[in-house]
Amino acid sequence: MIYEVSTQPLTADAFKPFGEIIDASGEPDKIINQGMCGRHHDLAKLDFPSGKVGVSVFNAKARSLPFNLEMMERHPEGTQAFIPMHQNSFLIIVAHDKNGVPDTPISFISKPGQGINISKNTWHGVLCPLYSPGLFAAIDRIGEGPNLEEHWFKKAWTII
Repeated sequence: MIYEVSTQPLTADAFKPFGEIIDASGEPDKIINQGMCGRHHDLAKLDFPSGKVGVSVFNAKARSLPFNLEMMERHPEGTQAFIPMHQNSFLIIVAHDKNGVPDTPISFISKPGQGINISKNTWHGVLCPLYSPGLFAAIDRIGEGPNLEEHWFKKAWTII
């Protein structure tokens, strides 16, 4: 059996079961700051039943395709948003839950400028920029208690 997954473009409809796309393309919702700034308002549903909202900066090393997916993780206590601080595409890997473990992975390639908000308790791969720099703003839950669950595959998936 071959464990390969093909990537697809990141679209709102395809990603909806896993979260939201944070995207500033198109017309802004409001014009503010004396008409000099467009505001794309409330693009992600942040969900933290406990703890507090934290803003962090991640600097991940660039990856390439094909990519060997050995592990996926999820965060049962909150959403996790990744907003690129560059105009490069990145690889996004998610999976539905199947009896407490990730089902077949689904992979996306973002358009430049797109970010994502992963719904709580959603299986996802590690942060995978495809180019340097791999600088991202991350918005997630900061607090006590376990909020990370990992699943290591017996055989790696190849993302192509």
